[in-house]
Amino acid sequence: MRVAVVGAGIGGLCAAVGLQRAGSEVVVYERASQLKPIGSGLSVFPNGITALDSLGLGRQFRRITAGDAARLDAGQRRPDGGWLARLPGDAVSGLRVVHRAELHEMLVTALQPGSLQLGTTVSEVREDGGTVDIEGRDSGPVSERFDVVVAADGINSAIRRSWPGDPGLRYSGYSSWRGVTRRPVDLLGAAGETWGRGLRFGLAPLRDGRVYWFAVATMPADEKVDDEYARVRDLFSTWHAPIPALLDATNPKDVFRHPINDLAEPLPTFRRGSCVLLGDSAHAMTPDLGQGANQAMEDAATLTALLAPVARDETPAAAALDLALATYDRLRRERTQPIARRARALGALAHVPSRAGVLFRNAVMRVTPPSALGKQATTMQTWLPPSGVSARTVTTSTR
Repeated sequence: MRVAVVGAGIGGLCAAVGLQRAGSEVVVYERASQLKPIGSGLSVFPNGITALDSLGLGRQFRRITAGDAARLDAGQRRPDGGWLARLPGDAVSGLRVVHRAELHEMLVTALQPGSLQLGTTVSEVREDGGTVDIEGRDSGPVSERFDVVVAADGINSAIRRSWPGDPGLRYSGYSSWRGVTRRPVDLLGAAGETWGRGLRFGLAPLRDGRVYWFAVATMPADEKVDDEYARVRDLFSTWHAPIPALLDATNPKDVFRHPINDLAEPLPTFRRGSCVLLGDSAHAMTPDLGQGANQAMEDAATLTALLAPVARDETPAAAALDLALATYDRLRRERTQPIARRARALGALAHVPSRAGVLFRNAVMRVTPPSALGKQATTMQTWLPPSGVSARTVTTSTR
């Protein structure tokens, strides 16, 4: 079975590695001529780790990640350091934090040699969903035929935008700065987020003692900022320790800001013919639950599990392939779209605009039992990949 993966982000690479190991011939098309992963951290929860395990990547992943976050107090605090809500230890016991660049390198290394084509643009996926038009740096336009096309080309997916029913993006009302310290910083026994009025700051430890942090502010999406690092210092330098120390330990040139967008509405389908959407192209969500990349990993593991029995046949059965893609579409919409709604709602709660709203929010958080917060987190992080679809069973049942 021939598979094209459009986009060499985390989700696309996970899918490519999984499908290769399942027996498919996979080509990954990446528009960028060089891979330059974002210099920030990533929280991978038990559901993401389960997905990586199912793809045969769990052992390598554990070697490059830190489990230190699970030994720290976690939850939400006020700018003065007082706790608003604490998560029970078992709700974060499986959390591991990784630098995105290291995860990206691990995934690229796991690909079969020659399967990643950089500087190559997929200009169109045709109506049948299996034929793609490609243009490379050193060649003119060509067309290639695949059994499956996986569109993993991110939140601004050109493939999704070409589909009927694409809802487009909406701005959340807030933007996020991200950074990684140049040296280890003592987190003083706690991690998680701190919530103010229209402001948030989050932190998590990397395996070498450095710290990944993010700062979030309610602001116009296109607001001009002359010095991003100076703006973060202005907003957060008086917040509780170790936030000022984290900023002191960060190279100002490494701090960057992104507007936080998500899909304006849930997509009616993740599939069109032989083409399926994966990751942010399918279900771009705000990062308020830390599930964006984890859901992309689940997408990849689900698609691999469903297509593996089909890939093992010398001639993929059309009925089996159709059922596998339809099942992927149904399962992943059912799983990801409620999480996207919850993430958006949590972001709105974190950024209530009025002082009275902040006081009410904080009061509710203080009286919410930790067990209830832990149950919500554990439920979301509990996931298993589906069993595969049998090509022979499907072919027989449709005769």
